[in-house]
Amino acid sequence: MPQGSSHRPHRVAVIVDEGTNPFEVGVATELFGLPRPELGLPGPLYEVTLCTPVPETRMNHGFFVLTGVPGLEAVDEADTLVVPGRPDNVVPRGAAVLDAIRRTHARGARVMSLCTGSFALAEAGLLDGLRATTHWMWADAFRDLHPRVRLEPDVLFVDEGRILTAAGSAAALDLGLYVIRRDHGAEVANAVSRRLVFAAHRDGGQRQFVERPLPAVPDESLGPLLAWAQERLGEPLTVAGLAARAAVSPATLHRRFRTQLGTTPLAWLTGERVALACRLIERGEERLDVVAARSGLGTAANLRARVRRETGLSPSAYRRRFGPAAGEPRGLPNGSRHPGGRDDHPAARDDRAVAGEAVRA
Repeated sequence: MPQGSSHRPHRVAVIVDEGTNPFEVGVATELFGLPRPELGLPGPLYEVTLCTPVPETRMNHGFFVLTGVPGLEAVDEADTLVVPGRPDNVVPRGAAVLDAIRRTHARGARVMSLCTGSFALAEAGLLDGLRATTHWMWADAFRDLHPRVRLEPDVLFVDEGRILTAAGSAAALDLGLYVIRRDHGAEVANAVSRRLVFAAHRDGGQRQFVERPLPAVPDESLGPLLAWAQERLGEPLTVAGLAARAAVSPATLHRRFRTQLGTTPLAWLTGERVALACRLIERGEERLDVVAARSGLGTAANLRARVRRETGLSPSAYRRRFGPAAGEPRGLPNGSRHPGGRDDHPAARDDRAVAGEAVRA
């Protein structure tokens, strides 16, 4: 939200059903509910309300009982509805919960599920014919129950415009940061991720977390090498140079990147350079040749091509949307919608086009 904005915060409602996992509720409140004084903004980015179908709602395994929160009527004021997961996914949801999900989507608000919350969205009929994801342990059960949904079990999250689904519980953080980036830009999302001590973007998908035998000799962590490279993105880094820095062969480096990050060294390096270029643009640097040089992308032409490929926007369009001179709240303000009940803004379509690629293994 830009300085001086008179717009109200984007309203987020979180449905807490019987048996809901506390972690995903915590993720939603942490991402969208906490004040962000470190951003120096005139008001909160979001306004969060928990809501339940009954006055006393027992959480998963009876860890605690949630009381004193609004009923499901609170979803009618929400710009975004969050549906966390619960472990008994094959048990049908209550009619009141499904109705709340359906009517929220029908009036054009954004709906996002965390972990196995995608079962509720599918049961409500929102996912038929669309791409979606869920926790890898529940992929087979999801396919059996909801064969009309195009399940993608190897990604961290899926963006289908006004409907977004996250995989496992930690992937809720990935999706939440992605949504913040869409709404408010990379600079704000990066600030939130730093406060969380969590990566703003994790390469690869949940395929890397599926159970499999551990190697006899585990690879060493790439952390020190990545940190070293991130401090030198403007320098002429190469895969061979990174391998030499890590004292391994290029083939070994590729194998470690694939195992630990689900991507290649070159793809990771390009992604980091594009992220730096976007931050420079957001901070007000208008000279594309300077942005290209400082980010290591070389030329303005390469910068244009890479930024468009990674974000779906040209550098000038990215500046208009997320730069310091933007006159409106970043992203679609406060959950506003375009005609036809869909999010049909060209930039939003571009965001969706790259989201699947960005999170795929």
